[in-house]
Amino acid sequence: MASDEPKAKKHKLSEDEDEKDVQNSLFGMGNPLLDICAVVDKDFLDKYALKPNDQILADDNHKALFEELVKKFKVEYHAGGATQNSIKVAQWMIQEPQKVGTFFGCIGKDKFGEILKQKAEEAHIDAHYYEQSEEPTGTCAACITGDNRSLVANLAAANCYKKDKHLDLEENWKLVEKAKVYYIAGFFLTVSVESILKVAKHASENDKMFCLNLSAPFISQFFKDNLMQVMPYVDVLFGNETEAAAFAKEMEFETKDLKEIAKKAQDLPKVNKERPRTVVFTQGKDETIMALNEKIETYPVIKVDPKDLVDTNGAGDAFVGGFLSELVREKPLDQCVKAAHYAANVIIQRAGCTFPEKPNFS
Repeated sequence: MASDEPKAKKHKLSEDEDEKDVQNSLFGMGNPLLDICAVVDKDFLDKYALKPNDQILADDNHKALFEELVKKFKVEYHAGGATQNSIKVAQWMIQEPQKVGTFFGCIGKDKFGEILKQKAEEAHIDAHYYEQSEEPTGTCAACITGDNRSLVANLAAANCYKKDKHLDLEENWKLVEKAKVYYIAGFFLTVSVESILKVAKHASENDKMFCLNLSAPFISQFFKDNLMQVMPYVDVLFGNETEAAAFAKEMEFETKDLKEIAKKAQDLPKVNKERPRTVVFTQGKDETIMALNEKIETYPVIKVDPKDLVDTNGAGDAFVGGFLSELVREKPLDQCVKAAHYAANVIIQRAGCTFPEKPNFS
């Protein structure tokens, strides 16, 4: 980088202005959760009827799960929630300037909420939480068995996000307007579809990039109406192979071929017709599929030795974070996928959605 130094000094003013311009250019909104991660046994999964690799919302049957997890196993706490994870990873990939990513979500006025605020600060993201006292900060149990993880989210406060009390406030909406790329995980469709629509419409009307994730099979199965309200505004749609299959089934695409599903998802009605939809489907260790323009491209993932695999929890969020880190800097889409694969590869070799101090990506 030495060759850039004289130029950097010469254009110091414009670079500072540049940095300010980049700050808050990536916007995320979702469910902030404190992840409680532990390696568990099959008996524990069976007791709570959990599948080894799944994501569900906690119900009455899971009340005792969180307590038992903390009592019985060695746990680690991490700031989580799908969208917040992706914004964190994008910021880590970008490094400088800080606060490229803005994040909105709802927390409780409690100890876990304070931990989340501290963790967001440490990750250099600009988190603006709506704080309320009716519900405690949300948590997510990450029950790890081998290289599988079963996630049980207790949304609690995350479920209490209010458009009129937070998103609509002038100072908050200004941050939305400042962004160029927007990302929301499908999980937030269960919380505030009106907030998502307000952001999605703003992006579409101002020719900015709006990205959504299918997030989990239950979103397509039980929140299809909400999903389809937002779909016409989606510029980039993310999902993995099981989410894509569930989506295809609900949409009656009558195919199990992932490339065909990507193509059909791409062809769904879109408001901003100037910008064709891009669909990106991951398949774990198998190639990533991307439908863009009229083509289907495939990208092999970075190989990882099974003995180096620690925890696939957060791999999907990391993939999106890597992708967004290049998208917000207007890099070509194949470069976005390359960064996505790199970020996911780093995260699966560590516990939870965590990363080393600096990325080694160029």
